[in-house]
Amino acid sequence: MLQRPIRLRSEEADSEVRAGLDRIRQELAVPGAFPAAVTAEAVHAARLTPSPVPETSDLPFFTLDPPGSMDLDQAMHLERRGAGYRVHYAIADVASFVQPGGAIDAESHARGVTLYLPDAKAPLHPPQLSEAAASLLPGQQRPAVVWTIDLGGDGKITGVDVRRRLVTSRERLDYDGAQRAATADPRLALLAEIGTLLLEAEAERGGVSLPVPEQEVIRGDDGWELAFRGGLPSEAWNAQISLLTGRAAAGLMLDGGIGLLRTMPPPPAEAVSRLRRSATALGIGWPEDRSYGEVVRGLDPADSRHAAFLHEAVGLMRGAGYTAFDGTASEAAGPDDPAALVHAAVAAPYAHVTAPLRRLADRYAAEICLSLTAGSEIPGWVRSALHGLPDLMRRSLQRSASVDRACVDLVEALLLRDHIGEVFDAVVVDVSGNGSGGVVQLLSPAVLARCDGDGLPLGDPVKVRLTESDPVRRQVRFIRTA
Repeated sequence: MLQRPIRLRSEEADSEVRAGLDRIRQELAVPGAFPAAVTAEAVHAARLTPSPVPETSDLPFFTLDPPGSMDLDQAMHLERRGAGYRVHYAIADVASFVQPGGAIDAESHARGVTLYLPDAKAPLHPPQLSEAAASLLPGQQRPAVVWTIDLGGDGKITGVDVRRRLVTSRERLDYDGAQRAATADPRLALLAEIGTLLLEAEAERGGVSLPVPEQEVIRGDDGWELAFRGGLPSEAWNAQISLLTGRAAAGLMLDGGIGLLRTMPPPPAEAVSRLRRSATALGIGWPEDRSYGEVVRGLDPADSRHAAFLHEAVGLMRGAGYTAFDGTASEAAGPDDPAALVHAAVAAPYAHVTAPLRRLADRYAAEICLSLTAGSEIPGWVRSALHGLPDLMRRSLQRSASVDRACVDLVEALLLRDHIGEVFDAVVVDVSGNGSGGVVQLLSPAVLARCDGDGLPLGDPVKVRLTESDPVRRQVRFIRTA
């Protein structure tokens, strides 16, 4: 029975992976190199000084990102303020470099988001901006949209300000290093304190973050492989600063009567009932007076039954989209449906404003917040594009999800194609409604795939035999053994 790591080694395997990735690019229309006019405009924009020149901030910001990242959207500085805290969050000011109606603007609308493939990415903006002039790289003065958010000791927002500044990040940190230094570095100890407080406040609101490990394609020195990447606490703390800023932005927009919110409806009652039945089948206690978010927060993804429940719970987190409004919030929600303006997982109104280098909507949302705070007119280029952005972002994010899934499916099939007929240890993480077949997660390698067989036991360990592994169709299939 095969339970060792499987890697794709050799130049031939490397060539097959890259050929498969090229097919994905073609099938899913992944953008290639930037047109010459876009690159030329980016080179020119990178040389310009913002006009008017913003005030300079001397705060010692730092960034926290995956190792090797060059497109750095956010930098932070945290401080205590009485019984509460002050969060300074600097976001790359992409609008300072992009001419409305210009070549970069048009190309970013065609792309929508940055697409990440295992061998390269298809960035939203030319690298002259996204990895250089607009990126908050350490030791470089950069234009930024700086959010100043005051928090009470209970984690609730007590004050919000946003304005353009010139900032300099002092240091680039990654999640692993930040986790190791969380107790020794005062900056990171304070991030842990604020992040934990915000997580507790999220729980009190009824919000939920699912700790589901993600499949990740890794290209290492000794070949290609798959791994399940679980989030570190440092990632969760960092995410809470971003979510905090998004909630602050949504508040400004709703008060101002114009905005672009990231919304998600609450799960249907029947979906929650199904999840309750799964909890019962898995032996997971779920008292009637507890929400599924409260149940999730007590689970351990390393436990096979908990992992199966979390996989099932993902089904409740559907329907996320963007909601644009101009005039009053009721225009978007309807007077009888205030929940339409809320993101159910955040359990509050929420907006995307913290990743403008990688997500088009954020540039527009940030500009709205800047104008509302300053009491100035919303720029015409923002207003004219606002109502078209939800559909544009929906299509862009759908393509991103398809690219991610196709890349994982490809590497799964290539990893396993020489192991047809072999038996693997796995856990059943989903079952079909008709009781025939489901989805299993192998213990090693990090594969999630369809499994045939009647009466698969949800959450139970099973032995499965590999029956199909087709790299061209990017399909892997198992059958449960006796």
